[in-house]
Amino acid sequence: MLTANPQLNADKTLKHLLTTEGLPKKLIEQILETADQFVSVGDRDVKKVPLLRGKSVFNLFFENSTRTRTTFEIAAKRLSADVINLNINASSASKGESLLDTIDNLAAMNADMFVVRHAESGAAHLIAQHVKPGIAVINAGDGRHAHPTQGLLDMYTIRHYKKSFHNLSVAIVGDILHSRVARSGIHALTTLGCPDVRVIGPKTLIPTAVERMGVTVHHDMQRGLEGCDVVIMLRLQNERMSGSLLPSAHEYFKSYGLTADKLSRAKPDAIVMHPGPMNRGVEIESGIADGTQSVILPQVTFGIAVRMAVMAMVTGN
Repeated sequence: MLTANPQLNADKTLKHLLTTEGLPKKLIEQILETADQFVSVGDRDVKKVPLLRGKSVFNLFFENSTRTRTTFEIAAKRLSADVINLNINASSASKGESLLDTIDNLAAMNADMFVVRHAESGAAHLIAQHVKPGIAVINAGDGRHAHPTQGLLDMYTIRHYKKSFHNLSVAIVGDILHSRVARSGIHALTTLGCPDVRVIGPKTLIPTAVERMGVTVHHDMQRGLEGCDVVIMLRLQNERMSGSLLPSAHEYFKSYGLTADKLSRAKPDAIVMHPGPMNRGVEIESGIADGTQSVILPQVTFGIAVRMAVMAMVTGN
């Protein structure tokens, strides 16, 4: 018996956003189209729309973050929500209070939405199963599992520059094993009909049987980038590695760092993406990160609009 998707309401609208896996193509496209409407808000003198006026959004970041937490805060404020950023290190959670007790106490303060980043895979799902109806949960990254809004903002960026997914070759390069961004991106790309998704990296950083996700695996970066339209570079997730999976950062850059020479194997109009934060000289050389093919900063801008879209949709707007 198939269980219902916990992210969806009975009418197939968005209830929570926990992962891109299993999200219907039509719903992903709706998120991207809704984001279109919010991109221009940042160019206005008054950067606000009233969709979440009177709503309380709690940002619960149990893991360090600058870019994701800040863009979620900006997104909520542009929707006119009241935003509460919880300092986890100074909260009861640091004194031993359980995750769900923390959620219950915040829900008692009339929370309407929780944006959650947590080091443990499945934390956002656990909270979504626990909260009472009417409270939305958005996963801002859980362990190695998923980072759905990053995956969606990457899709928005690709669509903006390449218009369609149907003829694209997309290469995701680096630490696939520990990357929730890679997983979210692969699920979204395959759902949207991208016919050629490649993962490139050393054997120690490629998950076993990753081909089952609909990708092809390359260990030679120059060969893997041949004829690509989109190159997504990933940060080395040193904080999630156990043991030594790489000889050195220098050796890694030599084989898997994006340089002008390696990028020349991709199509001349290929775009270069990175979810950040970047390690220059490890994953990517500065000339490429700041070059004409880089769309790394537009990704951040688009991320605000995509997160606005998700927040509006999970609250029924």
